Amino acid sequence: MNVSFNQPTAVTSPDRATGSIAIGHQPPGGDTPVERFAYDNRIVRDFGVATIIWGIIGMLVGVIVASQLFAPAANLGNQYTTFGRIRPLHTNAVIFAFVGNAIFMGVYYSLQRLCKARMFSDLLSKIHFWGWQLVILSAVATLPLGLTTSKEYAELEWPIDIAITLIWVVFGINMFGTIIKRRERHLYVAIWFYIATFVTIAVLHIVNSMEMPVSFLKSYSMYAGVQDALVQWWYGHNAVAFFLTTPYLGMMYYFLPKMANRPVYSYRLSILHFWALIFIYIWAGPHHLLYSSLPDWAQSLGVVFSIMLIAPSWGGMINGLLTLRGAWDKVREDAILKFMVVALTCYGMATFEGPMLSLKNVNGIAHFTDWIVAHVHVGALGWNGFMTFAILYWLIPRMFRTPLYSKKLLNFHFWIGTLGILFYAVPMYIAGFTQGLMWKEFTKESVLKYPTFLETTLQILPMHMMRALGGTFYLLGAILMGYNLFKTMDAGKLVANEDAEAPALPKLYTPTGGDTFWHRALERKPFPLLVGSLVVILIGSLIELIPTFMVKSNVPTIASVQPYTALEVQGRDIYIREGCVNCHSQMVRPFRSETERYGEYSKAGEFVYDHPFLWGSKRTGPDLHREGGKYPSSWHYHHMNEPTSMSPGSIMPSYPWLITQKLDISNTADKLTALKKIGVPYDDPTISYANEDLKKQADGISSQLATEGIKVNSDREIVALIAYLQRLGTDIKKMEK
Repeated sequence: MNVSFNQPTAVTSPDRATGSIAIGHQPPGGDTPVERFAYDNRIVRDFGVATIIWGIIGMLVGVIVASQLFAPAANLGNQYTTFGRIRPLHTNAVIFAFVGNAIFMGVYYSLQRLCKARMFSDLLSKIHFWGWQLVILSAVATLPLGLTTSKEYAELEWPIDIAITLIWVVFGINMFGTIIKRRERHLYVAIWFYIATFVTIAVLHIVNSMEMPVSFLKSYSMYAGVQDALVQWWYGHNAVAFFLTTPYLGMMYYFLPKMANRPVYSYRLSILHFWALIFIYIWAGPHHLLYSSLPDWAQSLGVVFSIMLIAPSWGGMINGLLTLRGAWDKVREDAILKFMVVALTCYGMATFEGPMLSLKNVNGIAHFTDWIVAHVHVGALGWNGFMTFAILYWLIPRMFRTPLYSKKLLNFHFWIGTLGILFYAVPMYIAGFTQGLMWKEFTKESVLKYPTFLETTLQILPMHMMRALGGTFYLLGAILMGYNLFKTMDAGKLVANEDAEAPALPKLYTPTGGDTFWHRALERKPFPLLVGSLVVILIGSLIELIPTFMVKSNVPTIASVQPYTALEVQGRDIYIREGCVNCHSQMVRPFRSETERYGEYSKAGEFVYDHPFLWGSKRTGPDLHREGGKYPSSWHYHHMNEPTSMSPGSIMPSYPWLITQKLDISNTADKLTALKKIGVPYDDPTISYANEDLKKQADGISSQLATEGIKVNSDREIVALIAYLQRLGTDIKKMEK
């Protein structure tokens, strides 16, 4: 059965099973005048070109980052290209630049055709496009400079956060304006996902980005410690859910039926899938914080809802794959459909593995290891990357009214990309299993078999080399795609304003009966859908967040824990600037293997003055929460200047600029004032004499280093960093052996 070009599924056309008229369609014999208009393809083209360019840039940075994990000299000795500084650049580039532009490309194309209307405002479309590119450029300018909040996937500083909010509002106005002026009564399933994406990302971004500014490009998180961790991973997990998943599901529901020329398998399944997904997903964030200082009840909620999440996630995958029933002969011949099949398969794999990793016994082994890296990239490279490639290959020839330049390059891209995913993921799984097991292994004498963290690091270097090779394969495929598509554009001519016609929105005809009648009534009302989506995502959010903030017993305080000194605050900010949290955790979990290796497990009350929290999500190096007093200050000096002198074989880069660069203390009082406003109990004399106290403590560290044969001025950044490292974990007594 053929599907018309602007009607992707049976949901927007007369019911194929009964022949009845769906809600929102003109009753038989109606006389509605046909209106002529034009779709805006220029904005789709612009977002498509940006997707290609930023994708290649983001993946190139990723290969450089991956190479530094076995060849730290790949940073060329430059402080602006170290792993800690450009790893957030890579994640932001691929999530918000590559995937973000792809989302807007797909939404702007499909929304116009599903609504049978041009976008609400060409001006808003242009503001959205250029505003989003400026946001991305601001990330490129600030992150390598170390201007970061350190919160994963939310590293950008407060002025950029405000800009993101404004651009997102522009996008929302344009989207809802288009929906309001639509000529199709029914809101197709893809639009449900677009609406849920818009409202949820707005809530997540605003709540997680609550910051106290210190200066134009410096701020502190409004939340501290346990509360900051919960908010961050409520945001972080649901950024994956509502930025990397729901809009892509919406695009899957539109583009896959188009590509296969088949209707979506099940309308009822799409209803169950949508509402169950957005309700359950929002609860699952705490599974990133299992065995941490987060309250047990919050961890348990995260586990329960993570397990439940497999049902709606697989509902979407099944609905997609079964849409191809009767069209598998096309899959064999059409590489674009191959991309879609692999994308859906990777989505299914990732959404099975996520709930599995949320089981506490599995998480106890997997967390902080490369297993998580493998899991994330199966979704990123397979689900987001391959679906983006498929949509680009499908869209560009149609908008430029010309065949694809080279089908051979298309097929080669599919196979080199698939090979890249395998070469990336499989070694990372092996590395992750190796790390998790080596960290926990004891001898017959009940001592750690691998007491030195570096032993594990050296064991997995070959896997990191293979991972970089896989990333290079994947990057090569993206470059070939760019060449193929730009040559296609050059051969054709963009139909900037694509002529279309449709009847004006007809008088509503309401048939009776049907078990989905109630939902069809909802589907013709965008604002009730918006409100319904908001209510559904707020239920889990409020139940998890409010008790953690309002019930004091969730974060029991420790009397001996005191605020950081002025010098330690400056040192902590250097630690954040250099991206140390990307490689080192500050969370000793309550396992015998960890307490034997690092010391007493971490308590919630130890983090009450940590703005932001720095628990980390990956251990490329050892945990640092009990680092204070473990080594003399001279050890830290040599370790930062030349890591291999203290740890032979270390893959940590050297930081010689910390020894030569002078510590900026012009804003010390401003930093303490900002921290006081968000709850850190600094008194006025402490703030007034902040730099005097700072210099006194710095002179003491400098003098101590001098007694060990190291001459360094007390006003250097290395002194402040040493002060912070020597403070870590010293507020409570260490467990006596």
